[in-house]
Amino acid sequence: MSRTTATVAASLPDHWEQLVTTALPGTDRRTPPGVAPGPQTPSDLLDAAAAATVRRRAGLCPARPAERLRPAPEDSRPPLPHAAARRLAALLADRPGASGGGRRGAAPDLMELLPQWLQAANARGYAAPPQALPALLDAARGRTDLRPAALRFAGPRALWLARLNPDWRFALRAAPGGGPSAPGLRDPQGIRRLWQEGLFAERVTLLTALRSRDAAAARALLEETWATERAEDRLMFLDSLRAGLAPDDETFLERALADRSRNVRETAAELLSALPASALAARMAARAAACVAVDRTRDVPTIVVEAPHECDAAMERDGVVAKAPAGRGERSWWLGQLVEAAPLGTWPGRLGGRTPEEIVALPVADGWQGELHAAWCRAAVRQRDAAWSRALLGEPSAPEAGGPGAVSLAERARLLAALDAGERAAWVAGFIETHGLSEAFQLLGVCAVPWAPPLGRAVVDALNIARDAGSYPWSFSGVMGLAERCLDPSEASRLDALLAIPDEPEDAAPGAGSYWSEAFQRLVTTLRLRGAMLAELTPGEPAP
Repeated sequence: MSRTTATVAASLPDHWEQLVTTALPGTDRRTPPGVAPGPQTPSDLLDAAAAATVRRRAGLCPARPAERLRPAPEDSRPPLPHAAARRLAALLADRPGASGGGRRGAAPDLMELLPQWLQAANARGYAAPPQALPALLDAARGRTDLRPAALRFAGPRALWLARLNPDWRFALRAAPGGGPSAPGLRDPQGIRRLWQEGLFAERVTLLTALRSRDAAAARALLEETWATERAEDRLMFLDSLRAGLAPDDETFLERALADRSRNVRETAAELLSALPASALAARMAARAAACVAVDRTRDVPTIVVEAPHECDAAMERDGVVAKAPAGRGERSWWLGQLVEAAPLGTWPGRLGGRTPEEIVALPVADGWQGELHAAWCRAAVRQRDAAWSRALLGEPSAPEAGGPGAVSLAERARLLAALDAGERAAWVAGFIETHGLSEAFQLLGVCAVPWAPPLGRAVVDALNIARDAGSYPWSFSGVMGLAERCLDPSEASRLDALLAIPDEPEDAAPGAGSYWSEAFQRLVTTLRLRGAMLAELTPGEPAP
């Protein structure tokens, strides 16, 4: 800085705020004090700012050093085999937004294989490679469905990293013990302090984690502050009792039936109705049984229904909603709620000792069959009763592919969830063999992965039939996507004959043959890739 410039700078204000106030409107509008206006003024102001910066920095007092970063915790699980670690890196590199990502032609969709890979790695107890943790957390950040498996695989080091990067804070909320001061589940004082002082998300996470370890302790914690919680918070906390619901929860849930929030009362009633031995279930059984009986005076025994004529205060307290939706009759609305909440064990004794299949087969008088069977469907789903679900589903080859109560595919899917995996797969295979794939997408979604051989064969055969018939291939893209993720990798060899471009019938969609060929190529490639993935996670197992 020259002597003249230093002299001018010395005459300028040395308070930083004054310099800023002068500079913001510009020196052509505001001249700094002690300086004549002119072309040199902007440079003089900058020189003064430089000098002030030096003075400000020189005058800073030394700050306390930051606490030294603690090392990441150890992960005692065995490391991934080298081939599996390379595969993980490839799967993570294919996520949206990453270089080289995106699906092209017959190439597998690697990101859609990541959930299965994580499930297999977690089942084998492997630890995540440290260098893969940032990409793994980024993938979980973008896809909430990945988070439970990804955080379990990432282990304690994921929480350590999440405290250093705001983008990964979701891991602190999602993982038990992830909060900055979250107590261990064996620290009663810390648990109580966090429950009383923590943020809502921290409290939900704490309650859920504690419920999985000690259901009674979680319930006791909730009872302590129940009266002071907001209605929307009480509803969320009450919902956490679904995990591990047991008869010991009945007393607390009975008190919740008197809650001032209707949503809380309805949720408490729903949970109590899932406990067949509860007092509420007995009350609902008595009400429902009074409405349904068998008339033995007719030529064929027939179920007769006398729906409630009113919804009294006791029914409302037990969760019955008095006001019917638009387009619904009040009496049928009340009847459906009573039957849905009554234990299914009520009906064999009430209806002549018949089995669920025999009860469902009985005619129902006066047009009440649809309402009654639909309520039994909802009860079977709520109570996860396999015998009733089986009866209401009916035979998969039936003209409407289900019992009278299964009025939609969504309801059939929920009923199927109560059956064991093998029976579920056999029923859906029979449905596909009779009705094809066009209606089966929702049903396939509830089947265990990998699909059992009968189900896998039924899907492949139905796809082959659709291909040979020249059907629009785009309408089967959802089923193809499911098949890539759910077919057993051993099915790949059966599909080799379908890779060629088929002859297109005259009425086929233009380009359908090429699309089918490309789709089957992608399916075969993906199945073989899945087989290789599993082999890499199991040292000593040969790749297919």
